[in-house]
Amino acid sequence: MTDLLLAGGEVVDAGAGLSGRLDVAVTGSIITAIGPDLDRRGVGRVVDVRGRLVTAGLVDLHTHVFAPGSALSVDPDTAGVLSGVTTVVDAGSSGAANFAEFKALLPTCRTSVVPFVHIGRRGLAVKPDVSTVDDLDADGVRRVLAENPGLVRGIKVRMVSPALQGPGLDMLRTARTVAREAGVPLMVHVGDIGGLAGPRVGPETLDLLDAGDIVTHVYTANPGGVLDADGVVLPEAVAAAARGVLFDSAHGCKNLSFDVARRVLDQGIPLHAVSTDMTLTGHGEIVFSLTEVLSRYLALGFSVPEVITLATSGPAAAAGISSQAGRLEVGRPADLSVLDLVSGDWSVSDSVGASLRLDRAFVPVLTVRAGTVIPPGEAPHPWGWAPTPAEVAKVC
Repeated sequence: MTDLLLAGGEVVDAGAGLSGRLDVAVTGSIITAIGPDLDRRGVGRVVDVRGRLVTAGLVDLHTHVFAPGSALSVDPDTAGVLSGVTTVVDAGSSGAANFAEFKALLPTCRTSVVPFVHIGRRGLAVKPDVSTVDDLDADGVRRVLAENPGLVRGIKVRMVSPALQGPGLDMLRTARTVAREAGVPLMVHVGDIGGLAGPRVGPETLDLLDAGDIVTHVYTANPGGVLDADGVVLPEAVAAAARGVLFDSAHGCKNLSFDVARRVLDQGIPLHAVSTDMTLTGHGEIVFSLTEVLSRYLALGFSVPEVITLATSGPAAAAGISSQAGRLEVGRPADLSVLDLVSGDWSVSDSVGASLRLDRAFVPVLTVRAGTVIPPGEAPHPWGWAPTPAEVAKVC
C-alpha cells in the first residue's frame, strides 16, 4: 500500500532525467513510484503539489549546527527540515575533543546530519579554532574517524588567521595526511577575513588538494581565494579543477562576492555546490536559508535545473552520500523538497556591499524526510521566506 502520494508537481532532477508534471509515491521511507497520474486507490495520504517544484531533498553542504558556546550554532532542524532541507553537512563545528557530545545530539534530529570533523581540537567551540600547532589533534581525528565509519564523512580545515601565522600550511598538510589515510575528503575554508593571508596562501593551498577535496567559499573576495590581484583565476585553481577538486560557494556573511563569482564562472571554474555557511544574526535569527541563497544563483544566470543540481546531487556527491541523498529515484530514501518558485521584486547583497535584483525566488512549501511530511517552521523574515523586498535595506 502507498502511504504518501505527492500529486501533480513539477519534478526537477536533471541527473535522473526527470522533468515535468509527475506524481511521486512513497511507501514507508522509500520512493516506490514516479510517473504521471499514478493510481490513488488505497493511498494513505495524497498531497496536491500542482504548480510546485518537487526535487530530491535539498542538501546544504556547509552549515554549523553544533558549536557549544558559539553564537554560530544553528538548531539542525531549523537549518534542515523546517527550512525545506533534508540533509545538512556540519562543516567542522566539532573537533575530536567534543565530537562525542555532537554525536549524542544526532538521534534527536529529524534532519539528516552529516558531520565533518575539525582538525582543531575543539572545532569552533573555541575562538580562534587554531592558533598554534598545539591546537591540532591529528590522533584525535584518527580516533573519531575509526570509531565512526560511515558517519564522519570528512575533515575541515580553515586556512585563516591566526592559524596562518601559527601552523600555517603544516596544518593543511597534517589534515591531508589523516584524510588520505582514512579515505575521506578535506573541506578547506579559503579567504582570510582578517586580510592577513600572504599572497602565496591561495596557490599553495590549492596545490595540496586532491580529487574529491572541497574548496569552500570559492567566491570570497578576501585574500587567499582563487583569484590573483588582477581578478584572474590562479593557474593552481585551474589545475585543481582538472584534478577533480570540488568548489562550494558557502555564502555566509563575509565570503561571497557577486563580482568574484562572475569572474570565476566566466573563466571556466565549475561550481559543484551552493551552500549557506549557515549564519545567525546577533538576535539568534537565521540570516540566509538555503532556498534564499539558491535564489541568488538564478540572478547570476543559472537555470532552475542547474540550481537544483547544485543543492542536491552536487553536494551529496561531495559529502560522499550519493547512495542515499541527492537523487529522485525509485528504491531510494524518500527525502524530497517541495518548493514554490515565486515572482516578485527583491534585492540581495553580497559581503562587499554589491546588490542584485531578483524577480524569481525559491520558497519552501514542505519537506519529506524518510517518508514523513514536515511543514516549514517559522520564516526567517517578517515578510516570510522570500529574499529582502527591494525597498527594504538589509545588512548582514
